[in-house]
Amino acid sequence: MKYLIAGLGNIGEEYQNTRHNIGFNVLDALAEASNIVFEDRRYGSIGELSLKGHKLFLLKPSTYMNLSGNAVRYWLAQEHIPEENLLVVVDDIALPLGALRLKPQGSDAGHNGLKHIQSILNTTNYARLRIGIGNDFPRGAQVNYVLGKWSREEWAVLDTKIPVAVDMIKSFCLSGIQNTMNQYNTK
Repeated sequence: MKYLIAGLGNIGEEYQNTRHNIGFNVLDALAEASNIVFEDRRYGSIGELSLKGHKLFLLKPSTYMNLSGNAVRYWLAQEHIPEENLLVVVDDIALPLGALRLKPQGSDAGHNGLKHIQSILNTTNYARLRIGIGNDFPRGAQVNYVLGKWSREEWAVLDTKIPVAVDMIKSFCLSGIQNTMNQYNTK
């Protein structure tokens, strides 16, 4: 069985270690823990991971956040992966820093990456792993906040949460979304 795990973020040095790139950070951690490397391919960097008979395609789109749907659509089609085997890893300002929530579907909640995926796939029926980045910003400063760098204190929180997000991805592929939500969303 094949899965597409799309970690959203923006390419380029200026976006490294920004809140909006937490999807990239989680996939980097999964790749490092699995001793795989990403290759630059069409629409993004791809890492291929075999996990107990399942094939995971880890995608870090090179399309920038607001055009993520192009990369997701291409790799779903390229590898003949059904939408129910898509998991998008994304930052979420509505969740406190480090909170992890897996959902089987839902709205874009104002997130431009999810909005583009929804527009391109013409559905909201795909799983997403939402990672809380908090919302400690003044009114009107959301863009600067999500594109801002993590503080040392925030990284200390994330260092304990990113491995859990990696475990959630593996569980999604091996045990299914419902079992994974039951196990992890209550924590």
